[in-house]
Amino acid sequence: MLYGSEILTAAQMRAIESEAMDSGEVTGLTLMERAGAAIAGQIRLRWPKPGQATVLCGPGNNGGDGYAIARLLAQAGWSLRVLGLDNTPGANAAEMKRRWLETGPIAPLTESELHDSPASDVFIDAIFGTGLTRPPEGRIAAVLHKLGRMTGGSSRASLVTVDCPSGLCMDSGRWLGSGNGGKGAGPVPLEAALTVAFDSPKPGHLLDQGPAACGKLVIADIGLRRWREDGRPPSLSAIWPEFPIPDRRICSIRERARAVLDKGISAKGPAGHKYSYGHALIVAGASGHGGAARLTARAALRSGAGLVTICPPHPALSEHAGYPDALMRRGLDHAAGLQAILTDPRISALCIGPGCGVDRAVTFLPAVLEQPRPCVLDADALTALARSPDWPRALSGHHVLTPHGGEFARLFPDLAAKLGETSARGPAFSRVDATREAARRCGAVILLKGPDTVIAAPDGRACIHSAFDVPWLATAGSGDVLAGLITGFLARGLAPMEAAAFGAFVHARAARRFGPGLIADDLPEQLPGVFRDLGL
Repeated sequence: MLYGSEILTAAQMRAIESEAMDSGEVTGLTLMERAGAAIAGQIRLRWPKPGQATVLCGPGNNGGDGYAIARLLAQAGWSLRVLGLDNTPGANAAEMKRRWLETGPIAPLTESELHDSPASDVFIDAIFGTGLTRPPEGRIAAVLHKLGRMTGGSSRASLVTVDCPSGLCMDSGRWLGSGNGGKGAGPVPLEAALTVAFDSPKPGHLLDQGPAACGKLVIADIGLRRWREDGRPPSLSAIWPEFPIPDRRICSIRERARAVLDKGISAKGPAGHKYSYGHALIVAGASGHGGAARLTARAALRSGAGLVTICPPHPALSEHAGYPDALMRRGLDHAAGLQAILTDPRISALCIGPGCGVDRAVTFLPAVLEQPRPCVLDADALTALARSPDWPRALSGHHVLTPHGGEFARLFPDLAAKLGETSARGPAFSRVDATREAARRCGAVILLKGPDTVIAAPDGRACIHSAFDVPWLATAGSGDVLAGLITGFLARGLAPMEAAAFGAFVHARAARRFGPGLIADDLPEQLPGVFRDLGL
């Protein structure tokens, strides 16, 4: 499998827990104790010297986890203050509450009581977890706002969250009750130092505001693997996440990269020649606009494609006469000329869009789309595509579209508008929902770019690549390099979904390897080192 960890929605997680408990082999109380032990253990690893903690316990099972955490930390020598609600929770949470009361008292979960806990080193949010479907209101909302002020910014106190920060939709990464795609301040501006979730990451851990809100994410094993692994391939995955996963469904990054060797990404064998490893064609634009297409071509070369040809208009050929010398150049002025070039069966993938010019893209798109070859449509090609009202009918499973948010809005205005709506209830409409629906409508693979890149195929498969840790990747030309990587991998023989996923992964790895100060020209030069690091 090309991807990393399987991602579960909140509903899927609840179903797995229910199936495990219905089997009679594990009880809800056992799962709650394991969850509490996992979080208490992570806290002790991060803060080895016992300190003072305040645990905020909600009305349901998340609160039960909180009472278990408090008891286990107290046993390890921590000073605890526990705030909870005067309610009767479910049986398992009630038992955890009773066990805590044998250790210490429970103060009311109010803003004023929280205000009386300024000396705490760690605050633990166990109020609402994965399954929250409406924004926190009233007294609880006031408590969460206070908690955000006490643990945010320059505060010395750290926030640890159980499952997720309370109020965050775990299917979308959006703060419930917020508009603008969940990208505003949000009704509950929590920023955790550590979030511990169970069994599998959820979409909201990786999407939109999730990474910033959750901080360091740890996925804890609480013994549900048997009921999760039912032999069905996951419909949503993370691309090789950097956070640790506690079982062998995730192997090392090197081993995961080696999973693509049979698709031709490995080092070239002695029996091959340049055409054995693919010929990629890049349609370039007029004079003065060649830089983007050259970045794309350089990335396609560095991806391991055996041959890459860049095709500008004849008057612009001289602009492409310099580095790299390995790049082939061929003048291309008319659609008929492209059709003639594409009679060569050795051309195995195309890219149109970077630096092409919208009018030129309009001219060449019909010749490109009538071909059965894999093709990446990026930048100006996407704008040109959106000009035709019947454009989805022209696409197929051979095509990969790589829009940023603005281009996605031109192609799918209704989906983009839905992402910007206020989410009064969960699960909120997410970037995964939007990208999946877009891929289904047009029958092509869609890669929606961003720090939380989402890739979806027409059959519903999707994956998330979170690159919030490399903000320097947001630089002019970065997307052109990504388009070139995907084109090169398509030329090498990867299927469109796999080429897009592997391209996104390698792209971010190259940026991490270089570090701050990156410009797009640096990315292709990092690729040999990335491949060596991966053992390819």
